[in-house]
Amino acid sequence: MDGLLLLHAWPLDARMWAPQRAALPPELPVVAPDHPGFGSAPLAGPVTTMEACARRALEALDAAGVERAVVCGLSLGGYVAFEIWRRARDRVLGLVLANTRAVADPPEAAQARRDLAARLRREGNLLVADPPKLLAPDAPAELWERVRGLIADQSAEAIAAALEGMAERPDSTPDLPGISVPTLVITSSEDQLIPPEVSRAMAEAIPGARLEVLEGVGHLSNLEAPERFNALLLEHLAACGLR
Repeated sequence: MDGLLLLHAWPLDARMWAPQRAALPPELPVVAPDHPGFGSAPLAGPVTTMEACARRALEALDAAGVERAVVCGLSLGGYVAFEIWRRARDRVLGLVLANTRAVADPPEAAQARRDLAARLRREGNLLVADPPKLLAPDAPAELWERVRGLIADQSAEAIAAALEGMAERPDSTPDLPGISVPTLVITSSEDQLIPPEVSRAMAEAIPGARLEVLEGVGHLSNLEAPERFNALLLEHLAACGLR
C-alpha cells in the first residue's frame, strides 16, 4: 500500500498538519507521526537525532501498513526526510521539501542551537513567550495564538533535545544529485529562518525538482497559506501516482 508521510516542524507536533489532512482524499493513507519527545511520542534520549526521527517515522509507516510513501517534511521534517532517503529510499515514492535546507549548520549556528537548548533546560519552555520567527511579520494574531498553543504543549526537554539533534545533523548536500524520485521544493518569500535562496539552491541541485515560492508568508507555509500549500501537495501526489 502506498501513502503520504507528513513530518512536522520544530518546535510543534504533528497537529500542525491539520489543514493538509482535512484537504486530502479520505481514501489516501496518511501517516503523520510525532517526532521523539513531541506530542504523544516518548523521548529517544538527550539528543533527538535525525536517525531517531527517521526510525520512528518508518515504524509508523510499518504500523499503518504503508510500504511506500511520498515523504513531505517541513523544516526539521525536511532534515528527517533526507535521513529517510539515505536509510530507506526504496520506500520513498516522492519528496516534498518545504521550508527546509540540505546544508548542515555552520559552527556558529550549531552553537546557538546548543546554547538555546541549555537555556530551555534551565528555564523551561521559554519559546511560548518568545517564539522563533515561524510566521511572516504581518501574520494574523489568531494564527500566532494557535502556533504558541502548539509550542506550549511541548516539553522544554523535547525542544532542547531536538535542537541538539539539528545541531549535529549531517550535510545532505551530497545526497541531492542522487535523488531520483519526483521532488517538490516549497519555500516562501517571508521565511525569516530559511531564506528562499537557500531552498532555490537546494532545488537546483536535485535532478528535475520543481521549485514553488509562496508569496507573502513565512516559515510555516502550510499554516499561513494552507490553500496554496494544499494545491501544490495534491498536484505533486498526482505526479507521484497517488491520485
